[in-house]
Amino acid sequence: MDNVKIDVRNLTKKFGDLLVLDDVSFNIRKGEFVCVVGPTGCGKTTFLNLLTKLIEPTAGEILIDGQPADPKVHNISFAFQEPSAFPWLTVEENIAFGMKVKKEPSQVIKERTQEMLDLLGLDAFRKQYPHQLSVSSEQRIVIGRSFAMHPDFLLMDEPYGQMDIKMRFYLEDEVIRLWKTFGSTVIFITHNIEEAVYLADRIIILTNKPAKIKEELYLDMPHPRDISSEKFVDIRKHVTEQIKWW
Repeated sequence: MDNVKIDVRNLTKKFGDLLVLDDVSFNIRKGEFVCVVGPTGCGKTTFLNLLTKLIEPTAGEILIDGQPADPKVHNISFAFQEPSAFPWLTVEENIAFGMKVKKEPSQVIKERTQEMLDLLGLDAFRKQYPHQLSVSSEQRIVIGRSFAMHPDFLLMDEPYGQMDIKMRFYLEDEVIRLWKTFGSTVIFITHNIEEAVYLADRIIILTNKPAKIKEELYLDMPHPRDISSEKFVDIRKHVTEQIKWW
């Protein structure tokens, strides 16, 4: 495959005798938006933790640009379901945080922070703290912080799981807009099938535990997507059938 950014090879994870992830291999191209779905308890979180290098695989490897994935070398950025803005930092300090950790030049930090504040409509709240904002605004801070890193790849673990439907679609559109603006490579873990069909270039469907790849589904649909269109409904139905327990 041309322009491979992430290369996952034979990824396997055991906890004692329990096999959770079984010989998973796939590639992700630079700038691709991939959603991972599967039955509840299939090992999606373990899969994510392996990708973030929070835990080491029993076997297999993850390569970024042909090199072993290493948080010390690569910009691996995250957005999780639980609100994870730092409560002691202002909005702009939160967005700048990851860049400061990576010791980006101060001018770069200033410019990217301002860009994110403008893109996400947070400039008027830049000096406020997360607890002064709505939960959805707090998630926008987290998303802005993630994209401001210009990450080698961005991992998102059900970041809108606690949102109502209207806010979820709003934030999904925000992510699509940022993804298109920056050409980021995104892996988005979700149990929400409609969300996956709304967002993804490609959906990776996992089996029940031990998780293997059941199907990789490429979605040739422009954004924004019409959730009531026949094609959308057909794809959603197909994915739903694929992850049923029985």
